[in-house]
Amino acid sequence: MSDIVASTGADRSRWRPPSMIENPVYRGGLAVLAIAYVVWSLAALDIDWQRVGSGFPRAMDMFVRMVPPDFNRWELLIRGVLESVQMALAASFFGMILAVPIGLCAAVNLVPKPVYLVARFIVVLSRTFHEIIIAILFVKIFGFGPLAGVLTLIVASTSFISKMLAEDIENMPPGQLEAIRATGASFPKLLVYCISPQALPRYLGVSIYRLDANIRHSTVVGIVGAGGIGQVLAASFSRYDYDFSLAILLTIISLVFLGEFFSNWVRSRLR
Repeated sequence: MSDIVASTGADRSRWRPPSMIENPVYRGGLAVLAIAYVVWSLAALDIDWQRVGSGFPRAMDMFVRMVPPDFNRWELLIRGVLESVQMALAASFFGMILAVPIGLCAAVNLVPKPVYLVARFIVVLSRTFHEIIIAILFVKIFGFGPLAGVLTLIVASTSFISKMLAEDIENMPPGQLEAIRATGASFPKLLVYCISPQALPRYLGVSIYRLDANIRHSTVVGIVGAGGIGQVLAASFSRYDYDFSLAILLTIISLVFLGEFFSNWVRSRLR
């Protein structure tokens, strides 16, 4: 009996969780292929290591010129920060509104198949391109300024919130939808009495998260001329005002921290 207990304890000490790929030959082959691909990728990048080495002294010179940060142009800083916050708030507001009809139409358990396919195409198309690419497009159309940034963030907010809303509706238990439909309720009543009570908390939480993301992204799209504090940062780098650039970077960090704190506070109140 003691031998059985001892052998059982030894087996437990030697137990390992099952591997994703049980065959050791396949595991080893995949590891070799992954390493070979990484080596080939680095070689294909054609990195000029001499140029990389010469960049370190320039980086040190830039960092030295950044200290101490220059806050003398604080009016320009405040104007850029306020513009970024205004862009984020406006984009979040309009994105929340536009995301509702698109998100409802993108839920396969709510609408006919043709409507679902059109809405999903809109969501996928708007999520295909990064915010920087969309911002460049709007800057080319409407010129430099916050309008291009607001439109960029509206597209990003609408696509993100509508996708989350559609997936939340699709994950609802089908019995609840069928029960409401069995009573002969119209589509608006289905939304009021079935969809809204379950999707509204998630919708608000995602919208607040998107507001936090828009505050961060509003500082990025400005680098390509779409307004906000990012545009001020790009201008300072182009003029080699590195001390003012550090002041802008510290301001952006503070702004993002405040946005994160506000987002966490609102989400805690919604729970």
